[in-house]
Amino acid sequence: LAEDVDPSRIKAAQKAAKEFLQDLPSNVRVGIVSFAGNAQVVQHVSQDKDELVAAIDRFQLQRGTATGSGLLLALNTLRPEAKIDLEAALYNPNPFGYNPQGNQGSGGAQSLDAKPKPAERPPEPPGSYKGGAIVLLTDGRRTAGPDPLMAAKKAADLGVRVYTVGFGTPNGFIPGYEGYSFYTQVDEEALKAVAKTTEADYFKAGSAEDLKKVYQHLSTQFTLEKRDTEITSLLAGMALIFILLAMALSGLWFKLGPQSSKNAFQ
Repeated sequence: LAEDVDPSRIKAAQKAAKEFLQDLPSNVRVGIVSFAGNAQVVQHVSQDKDELVAAIDRFQLQRGTATGSGLLLALNTLRPEAKIDLEAALYNPNPFGYNPQGNQGSGGAQSLDAKPKPAERPPEPPGSYKGGAIVLLTDGRRTAGPDPLMAAKKAADLGVRVYTVGFGTPNGFIPGYEGYSFYTQVDEEALKAVAKTTEADYFKAGSAEDLKKVYQHLSTQFTLEKRDTEITSLLAGMALIFILLAMALSGLWFKLGPQSSKNAFQ
């Protein structure tokens, strides 16, 4: 609701995000996650730009900024095969099993309802995943949910790049919201750390025009990638086809050849 960006941060962000979608190549699929006090998938992965635009238009403002929750849910949407334990990460007051005392509680006992811990995946090199990336846009700082830096480490272990965008000016504030005025400032240090951890980039946008330029730049990151492909088997198959074709033509020649010569001498 801050009005330091005309007409407001949310309206400018929605407009820029929709233009970003229109600039993407037609073969690029996109999913959209929104986050406030918690996170939710507002549009599953789709190539239908009308569906994606409609999802952005449905955004509704809520209290809180659960940046880490939004990042983890986006990561799970992009790489579902990783089977991230979202329940533990998003709703556990001690996500990822962090234990500063180094103990397991009374006698190490566990609840009978506790889920077995899934086998750990070997970490992939940061930035190595080529099937997609995450663009994280926020105009505030985390007030709820898991630490976004812990979520960034999870993204890095899955090879996923997280491009971060901080939106708004240092003097932004929400006038008269529910009887109070709130100053809103972007946590640039956290966003820079998230991008650096995942081998991506951080962008700062202080106006609607800045945000548009950022998205235009980001759209160039999501283009067709040229890859080396092993084609030995393909060439061998083609060679076999040509050999069979040559044998067929040879047989046809020997079958028709003498008759053709006979006709020539008559």
